[in-house]
Amino acid sequence: MTINNASPADSSSRLQELLDRQDIYDCLVRFSRGMDRFDRELFLSAFHADAIISAGEYVASAADIYDWASELHDQGQVATQHLLLNHSCDINGDTAHSEIYYQFVGRNRDDTNWVAGGRYIDRLERRNGEWKIAYRTNAIEWSGMLPTLPIPFAEVEDLHLNGLASRSKEDPSYWRPLANKRPLKSPREG
Repeated sequence: MTINNASPADSSSRLQELLDRQDIYDCLVRFSRGMDRFDRELFLSAFHADAIISAGEYVASAADIYDWASELHDQGQVATQHLLLNHSCDINGDTAHSEIYYQFVGRNRDDTNWVAGGRYIDRLERRNGEWKIAYRTNAIEWSGMLPTLPIPFAEVEDLHLNGLASRSKEDPSYWRPLANKRPLKSPREG
């Protein structure tokens, strides 16, 4: 049996730190989802208006980086996924420094698959009670190509009824309420 000897003040500060860490993580997810769904508003909601991003050869505002990256991804890939992995975060008052590992996967227009990995290193600031990125740098650590295979279940006739992946707000992840539109068919039925 473990006995928690933390004082109410300690518990309160630990709870606040957990809430801050979750808000910071949610901010990082908004960036990734916004980029993958080509949702400019969602992407920009992860950054303060005066934020700076250092990405590749460019150092610019979040809006400028979004416009460049979405054009790059639109011309180069039919689908992208920015996967967020290990996350560490040091919070000091209204400033936080975060490192999150990522894997990027893109299905290229020529049916090849590009994969890269690295870390987003961010300084976040809480302004008006909201955590957003104030400065981001991208440390790319590796890159390569994956073998191409057919996308599973593409031949299923009514698959589209429950939504197909889309780089827009037509993606089923935006549907409210999310509900089944296909007839029931058990794998046991054959």
